[in-house]
Amino acid sequence: MPLPADFTLLQVVPELDTGGAEQTTIDVAHAVVQAGGTALVATGGGRMAARLIADGGRMTQMPVQSKNPLVMLGNAARLTDLIQKQKVSVVHARSRAPAFSALWAAHATRTPFVCTYHGVYAAKSGLKRWYNAVMTRGDLVIANSEYTRDHVLAEHRIDPAKVVTIPRGVDLSRFSPSWVTADRVTMLRQAWGIPLHDRRARILLPGRLTRIKGHTTIIEAAARLKARGRSDFIILFAGDDQGRTGYREELINAIAAAGVVEEVRLVGHCDDMPAAYLVSDLAILPTTVPESFGRAAVEPQAMGRPVIASAHGGTTETVVDGTTGWLAPAGDPEAWASFMERAIDIGPGRRSEMGQAGANRTRQLYSVDVMCAATLAAYERMLDARV
Repeated sequence: MPLPADFTLLQVVPELDTGGAEQTTIDVAHAVVQAGGTALVATGGGRMAARLIADGGRMTQMPVQSKNPLVMLGNAARLTDLIQKQKVSVVHARSRAPAFSALWAAHATRTPFVCTYHGVYAAKSGLKRWYNAVMTRGDLVIANSEYTRDHVLAEHRIDPAKVVTIPRGVDLSRFSPSWVTADRVTMLRQAWGIPLHDRRARILLPGRLTRIKGHTTIIEAAARLKARGRSDFIILFAGDDQGRTGYREELINAIAAAGVVEEVRLVGHCDDMPAAYLVSDLAILPTTVPESFGRAAVEPQAMGRPVIASAHGGTTETVVDGTTGWLAPAGDPEAWASFMERAIDIGPGRRSEMGQAGANRTRQLYSVDVMCAATLAAYERMLDARV
């Protein structure tokens, strides 16, 4: 959609390493450039910076990920200078610590300010609730799911008209089976040590190695499947430990202790997730804490793969139980073993039907184009309201 003349967006995100907020930053920056605007990102840097620049965006590196009050004040001054020099039209913060600096800079320059609530933040004290509330102090709050919007309204009791739901989008030009060559799939199978003659059902758990992703639930579920006499499956944990080497070692030890070394494998960070989903027969998202949206439940559906996800949070909106996948009780290894067994036993034909249903629904509701168009429209509404 067209943008006002000389439109410049400044997004502020802690780092451009990996994750849903970071990917959305890249997607929106690309959309702004495609619409004729200028896309700036203030960030601590990261592996996704090259993609931002390749898409025509510009990065300003500063320590916006810091929670040190003095550094945050310095960031506010740096952002104020950047807003003035680049004639920024809208400031968009995507995390709490950077939001304080961005809010101060936006107020100082009288620039429209928007925040995206990318996660459901816990608040066990008044101080923490005040800290989280910085994400609601702009002109507009974007929630990445209805689940998130409901949380924002209940937690902060702000005007509902100020909170708009824009689900995260999936890049359907990237997450499309027709765009993934057979060579990419073969290379990834080889890298993961899965020969072509291995006919076991391949179950993929995508996501960084962190406790809330539910890896231990799946290790225990795998042990239960093996105890039932099953050896017709392999579970792949694809994700970066991001320095959590202790947790990685804990998983390795748990796999050995459960006796499922042949059935559960840590394959590390993957740069080619579209191919990863085609290597797999289904994907799982066994989060122990509700995800605000859960892109890892939508991407495999875009690739025609059914999903088993924990029955809480945003995934209850993105996975249609019994149609595009299944919703399983969080943290229940016995239930997860049963759901994975069901997904294996229905066979490739039925899994393909469910995968196609998920792909159709994803194209209608969760494309990156839909997300970006809604975001740019929100920027225009803010600017119009200011006028």
